[in-house]
Amino acid sequence: MVVLNRIYTKGGDEGKTSLGDGSRVLKHDLRVESYGTVDEANAAIGLARLHVEGDADAMLARVQNDLFDLGADLCRPEGDEAAPGLRVTPSQVERLEREIDAMNDELEPLTSFILPGGTTVSAHLHHARTVTRRAERLVVDLAGRERVSPTAIHYLNRLSDHLFVAARYLNDRGRADVLWVPGANR
Repeated sequence: MVVLNRIYTKGGDEGKTSLGDGSRVLKHDLRVESYGTVDEANAAIGLARLHVEGDADAMLARVQNDLFDLGADLCRPEGDEAAPGLRVTPSQVERLEREIDAMNDELEPLTSFILPGGTTVSAHLHHARTVTRRAERLVVDLAGRERVSPTAIHYLNRLSDHLFVAARYLNDRGRADVLWVPGANR
């Protein structure tokens, strides 16, 4: 249970923050940048949720909760087996895959790349997808320097696919997709 009775602690006034294991790092540390970008993706999904309801809203709410799990995973360096902390699980990745497959079954195959847009929710989901891709690049970079759960990387990779398919699905099942026309403005 998280209890936040004080929002400001002044602990970051010197440009440092605490990781989940209690260690202090600079706020621009790659690990902090990684989970901060995951948080940014979560916020972008929150904007998308303002434009949906029902099953789509519930699906995106699950993703948002997963992203908090992922942030908890990333803020706690691996290796502290006495207190391993919350980690993203393969079942969360598998759920994304099932949802991708279910949405994709209702879409026509693509004949072109898609420009972000169409509907408001689709545009927000494309934005969330690009932020998720940035988070994935940062986490892969982090994994090249420190131990990171491979499942965290798998989750981000699958989530960007999920957001792409969800953007199409919520874009009137792909009928409102804006297709790229190569060289159209030459």
